[in-house]
Amino acid sequence: MIRTRRLPSCDLELPELGLGTAPLGNLYRTVSDEDAAATISAAFAGGTLYADTAPYYGFGLAEKRLGAGLRTAAHVVVSTKVGRLLHRVDGPLPPERHGYRSVEPYEPVYDYSYDGVLRSHEASLARLGVDRIHILLVHDIGRLTHGEAHADRMAELAGGLRALERLRGEGTITAFGIGVNECEVALELLDRGPLDLILLAGRYTLLEQGALDALLPRCAASGTGVVVGGPYNSGILAGQGARADAHYDYGAAPTPIVERARQIEAVCTRHNVALGAAALQFVLAHPTVVSVVPGLASAREVADTFARHSVPIPPQLWAELKHLGLLRADAPVEPSETRTT
Repeated sequence: MIRTRRLPSCDLELPELGLGTAPLGNLYRTVSDEDAAATISAAFAGGTLYADTAPYYGFGLAEKRLGAGLRTAAHVVVSTKVGRLLHRVDGPLPPERHGYRSVEPYEPVYDYSYDGVLRSHEASLARLGVDRIHILLVHDIGRLTHGEAHADRMAELAGGLRALERLRGEGTITAFGIGVNECEVALELLDRGPLDLILLAGRYTLLEQGALDALLPRCAASGTGVVVGGPYNSGILAGQGARADAHYDYGAAPTPIVERARQIEAVCTRHNVALGAAALQFVLAHPTVVSVVPGLASAREVADTFARHSVPIPPQLWAELKHLGLLRADAPVEPSETRTT
């Protein structure tokens, strides 16, 4: 049974285990339509009734595949992103673009404006084949993505935020927030006004707990819910710790990161717990975290994730990680309050 947690700012409840759909957009490798459908079906059948997607994931492919799965599933909470519009392109396409092996004939173009957000929302409704999306997240805003163009993008986003407030005020969406890979822009936006939700990818994991310094306390104070994406830091915490070719943060893992992951995995092994299980359950112990959305690409990965989510983890494992300096001493490790559905 997958428990649910409520977003502090509204009545929307999310299963604490969601489905991340970037792999279903053929991120780094091709996933067949059959495998994509089986992944979505297995997740929904097991009680993972929350799915996060984005136009960027396969240039519409992930949204289309998720939409096909939604036709036979009721009461699924869906979040998707705004901030990029898909512009149609003609002519031959390279086998991989922006990391996605997708033949969808579109190119993503940044647009955080008022009109851009409204157009993105309408296009996502069409690709998903639904009449309502519960959560809209501003995708990849921040200096990490935009560098010197950050100030210009933030100025453009002022209009986009007005569009999101309009949609929420009309009841068209229930909540809005941001989906990012950095803490800094989240703090910057919280200075400007409240957000219902922050989807934080890769920045609060067994390898990284810097979000404990400012962002997570700020979210707790402001009533902003947190969804953790990338709990395995691109795979290295899914059991790749002993491999020199492990991936971390969307690229090859640096040697110090590989070594730290190996040390964490060794502690897990001493306590008969898989590294992936510890990684998945660790993030759910923080009281601001309402859900974790690992990216999944097969029914087997769904089954493995359910197993990781439910395996008992002895308190001694966390205590040893903290004793060895592999986990911050102030990191919560006791499960947060939850409600069983």
